[in-house]
Amino acid sequence: MSAAGDAAPDPFQDALIAARLCAIDPGLGGISLRGGGDLRDAVMNEMIAGLCEDAPVRRVPSHIDDERLLGGIDLTMTLAKGVVVSRIGLLAEADGGAVVVPMAERVSDAMAGRIAGVMDSGEVVAERDGVALRGQARFVTILLDDGIEAEERPPAAIKERVAFWIDLSFARRPSLIPQLSDPLPRLVDRWPEPFSHGEQVAVSDAALEALAATASALGIDSARAPLFALRAARAIARLAGRDAVADADVILAARLVLAPRATRMPMATEQEAQPEAPPPPPDAGSDEERAAPGPLEDVILAAALASLPKDVLARIAQGGAGRAKPRCAHGAGERRKSLARGRPMGTRPGLPGGGQRLSLIDTLRAAAPWQRLRGRADHILVRRDDLRIRRFETKAETVTIFAVDASGSSALTRLAEAKGAVELLLAEAYVKRARVGLVAFRGSSAELLLPVTRSLVRARRSLAELPGGGGTPLAAGLHAARELAEQARAQGRTPFIVVLTDGSANVAMDGSVGRPAAEADAGAAARAIGAAGIAAAFIDISVRPRSGGAALAAAMRARYLPLPRANATAMHAAVTAARKA
Repeated sequence: MSAAGDAAPDPFQDALIAARLCAIDPGLGGISLRGGGDLRDAVMNEMIAGLCEDAPVRRVPSHIDDERLLGGIDLTMTLAKGVVVSRIGLLAEADGGAVVVPMAERVSDAMAGRIAGVMDSGEVVAERDGVALRGQARFVTILLDDGIEAEERPPAAIKERVAFWIDLSFARRPSLIPQLSDPLPRLVDRWPEPFSHGEQVAVSDAALEALAATASALGIDSARAPLFALRAARAIARLAGRDAVADADVILAARLVLAPRATRMPMATEQEAQPEAPPPPPDAGSDEERAAPGPLEDVILAAALASLPKDVLARIAQGGAGRAKPRCAHGAGERRKSLARGRPMGTRPGLPGGGQRLSLIDTLRAAAPWQRLRGRADHILVRRDDLRIRRFETKAETVTIFAVDASGSSALTRLAEAKGAVELLLAEAYVKRARVGLVAFRGSSAELLLPVTRSLVRARRSLAELPGGGGTPLAAGLHAARELAEQARAQGRTPFIVVLTDGSANVAMDGSVGRPAAEADAGAAARAIGAAGIAAAFIDISVRPRSGGAALAAAMRARYLPLPRANATAMHAAVTAARKA
């Protein structure tokens, strides 16, 4: 097991090492495995093999309710016996073992918060419907991340509480899935106390400072990350049979824990920015002194950066690998409460009616503990306070509104590419079952070519018949797009505006020709979109983008995409990325 690793370490081998470390020190929380297929099964087997022989392993389905997760009333036995019978939840059943969360990217924030709370405290506390349960629940967590898109990630509340994030999509697939060579000793105790063995492993102040400096250089603002790295370094030393942490242990721990959490490229130090010093004279020192390695934190940082895939380095360099963005399916709108349909969000006390539905099982569960006091004989007495109402959550339908510049300045250069990009986006919106609208502006006014619709045929026909030429009434186009977006929002939909223009406004809102007045009106229309809080993307299709387009995008609070030499496919890709942002 190499400390620093090769220039491009294999994620699968790193995952096997991480699994071993979690097994010998469950205080590391667990591991998040993205992709990998059968490779992650081998990683899970490696971790479970290190737990005690009778360690329980429980899987948490995404549709699990609070009663099964945390514990509560056993409704069947309670109704059969006439006395309250409680049962422990799945997390308490996993005490001393492992909890596997399949499709972790689909776990709701509420469920993630409950699991995270149990991970922090090491116990489950369930108090509801007259029943109070408390039990130990100490386990390692295995998050199976099957997300495809970049924004599809497990909730931060639970992911931040596991030490290791490993993407097996970049792993080199072996012909036969290997295991680490030496056998992994099982834990002697069912569950060791936190740091019961780790504190016996000494660590130097230089190692602590190096881990903190590396976390800062990589833009990691969570205090858990360097603490996890320190704990991992101690576990690596224990695995190697040492009673003190070596530099190689710290380097490996930083690579496994800190590198996947990097959100930026480290800035060059003042020493690196200075020109190279002339070579020292022959008597300046021995060869060993001149070849001495740099500070430990520089070695750790270099090892962490070397372990990142090339595309991750590129995203970090562009500032696009920060914290996970809000998780929502591509093409889905805002989350809203619903009375009758959607994703179940639990129940609450209340009376049915007005579209609200009664949850019979939860009502019986609330009434069961009180049957003896109510003089239960051969039937169940349900009172008003026992009634429970179902709650649902839906995602609003999305509407993509295209505002296309068909003026002479645009038609001579980019109108054909703009039409191609819009057609690609229309086809994608159709596949996602979203609605689209089309506004064109040319001459002295803007025209609604296509009201909000799902008809791809109508949209294509309107786009094909779009003529080009005339002035650029940009303010009128932005105003028409905002009005259409606000109409869609009033109907319960989530609008998204895509503006394709060269930004050369020369026709004011009143139809008069004059660049100063036109630019002032365009700025006011852009600010109105920004004030309304409507998500938007501003695509500058001019041959040479100017500062005016960026200023309008900033006023709209929109994503600015200067695409001076892009074709229709590039425009489509840029807008798709903007909608995910």
